[in-house]
Formats: sequence, structure tokens, C-alpha cells
Amino acid sequence: MDSLDRKIIHIDMDAFFASVEQRDNPDLRGKPVAVGYDGERGVVSTASYEARKYGVHSAMSMIVAKRLCPQLIVVRGSHEHYSEVSSQIHAIFKDYTDVIEPLSIDEAFLDVTENKLGIDLAIDIAKEIKQRIKNELNLTASAGISYNKFLAKIASEYRKPDGICTIHPDMALDFIGKLPIESFWGVGPKTARRMHHIGIFNGAQLRECSLKHLSEVFGKAGPVFYNFARGIDDRPVVVERIRKSVGCEQTFLQDISMKSAVLIELYHSVLELCERISKDDFEGKTLTLKIKYGDFQQITRSITGNRILKTKDDILPLAKKLLKLIAYSADHPIRLLGLSVSNPGADDELPTPEWIQLELEFKDWGK
Repeated sequence: MDSLDRKIIHIDMDAFFASVEQRDNPDLRGKPVAVGYDGERGVVSTASYEARKYGVHSAMSMIVAKRLCPQLIVVRGSHEHYSEVSSQIHAIFKDYTDVIEPLSIDEAFLDVTENKLGIDLAIDIAKEIKQRIKNELNLTASAGISYNKFLAKIASEYRKPDGICTIHPDMALDFIGKLPIESFWGVGPKTARRMHHIGIFNGAQLRECSLKHLSEVFGKAGPVFYNFARGIDDRPVVVERIRKSVGCEQTFLQDISMKSAVLIELYHSVLELCERISKDDFEGKTLTLKIKYGDFQQITRSITGNRILKTKDDILPLAKKLLKLIAYSADHPIRLLGLSVSNPGADDELPTPEWIQLELEFKDWGK
């Protein structure tokens, strides 16, 4: 089959966590809502569209969010409940195709080239799915349709919320050419700054760059960006994605710099990581320590062992070794500490590894 004949749909739920809270609690409807921890170091997980009008967005400090929107309603939320709702959404997907690749709890790719109901047009399937999500679950989703995953994902963002967009093969290059570089899959703030530094601000300018130059600047991601600029993405929709890492992180109520405090928090993180590894039955040999300082500077250090990392006795000695490579002091305290286990050699181009924010009662160690 020609790659241009594929029919890929990307479904992305609109402000998923916040929308579920508004659906379940009528008092929250039409009001600015943020899901997350309402504390000094709290972070917005999801913001309702009413809150986004004030500039509130995910990953924002809750203090900043409340400053932007004084009437903001903060809800702690329940990941277990959101997972249940996500399962209900996937049950709808399965009425049309079994070729489903979840990207996260609130978005997924569907390959409907060959679908269960024999519907010719992918846009008709996307419309049905959106309508069923609204009718059966009282939630809204946005859908993107195209011949590959890259374009389908971009299309789903194009008319949010409750939108639908199709990018046909004959319009793909023009669409990509006008696309801001920040909208490309895999281009975060750091990569965007590097793109700008070499004069790339949109898809057309990216297309003018040679494969050699992009590879020199961006390494393994260079060929990916080269192909994306030309509308090329031959990755299949993978039904069972191989998990590449398991991680956890914690943000402290106050920055810490005492050696004893850092070691205690490292120990707690190792125990939590071991629980997650056991729960997910994950096997990996590479341990990564992530540190974010009080000034938001972030560094990571990794070490690969010769055996699978499963238990506290496997992980704690390596974690302590990594911590010795980290400089911190009262003038340069630690704001966040994270640990993850991954498989060495795993392809980490897209997407980036997932970090899980722990919900713990953090001690106030002082600065």
C-alpha cells in the first residue's frame, strides 16, 4: 500500500482532566478550573478553557496560575478516575479498529485504513467517534486526519477545542511550509531556540535545510525533522508500544541543600521507583538522576549497570553514585529530584521519556 493511502486519525481529548471534573461537578461548569496540587510548589496538570483565557496552562506554577486568575478553582483530581474514563473512550475506538496506539491517557492514534465498519472516509469515522464521546460520556474531543501520524497529530491541534481537521496529501506541503517550527512534533523550547539560531522559524525554512546540516546540528533527530518538513512519516500505528522508561520525581515545598535531607529524599524516590518498576513489570539497566535547581536550571546524570535494576539494593548504590556527581549548596539548592530506569540504547527521539510527578507529603527541610 502506498503510504499516501493510509488513513490515520489522532484523537485528543479537550482539557481532559479539567473537563472530567466539570462534567462530574455541575458547580464547576463554565468556571476557570485547574487540576493539580494547590500548594506553594503545586503545578497545573490541566486547565479548563475558561482558565486558559487568563493565560493559565499545564506545567505552570499554581501560584502563578492563581495570580493570573484570582478566581481559579483548584481541584486535586484522581488519576484512577481519569484512567477509567480513558478506558471508556478506548472502548468506543475499538468499535471501529483494533489498530490503536495510545500516546497518553487522553490521546491516541487510530489506523482506520481497514476498519470494522467498512467506512470509506476517515473523516466520517472521526465525526462518529467525536459524536459518541459527546453523547455517551458528555466530553469533547478534537480529531486530526491525515496519511501519517505527524500530520494527523498536528491536524488535531489545529481547530481545538471540539474541532476536526483533515490534511490531504495534496495540501500537506503547503500546510507544513506555513507551520511555525514550535508546532512540529518533537520540537520543544530548547530545540526551538536551536532552530531559531540557525534561521529556521517555519516548515518552509526547515525544508530548505540539507539533511547533512540538520544531522550535524540535531543528531539522530535531524533526519526526522528533514522528513517531517517533506510530509514524510512512515511510522506505523503500533498497537502495543514498548515502554522505554519508568520514572518518578518530586518537587519540594522548599529548596533543599543539606546533604542529609537530599539523601533522605533520594532514598524515598528509590523506594517509589522500585514500586513502579514492580507494578509495571519493567526491566531496564540504565538509571537516570534528574535534578532541578531553585533557579530552574536542570541537569541529568545516567549510569548503566550490567544487570536488570529491580530492587532497592540494585538501585540505591547507583543513585548515590550519581548524586556524588551533582553539585549543590545553600546558594544553589535543589528544587526537584527525579529518578528513572530505562533500557540502554532505546530510541529516545520521539516522544521524550515520561516522568511521573509523585503526590507525597514532602518534608519542609528548609533551604
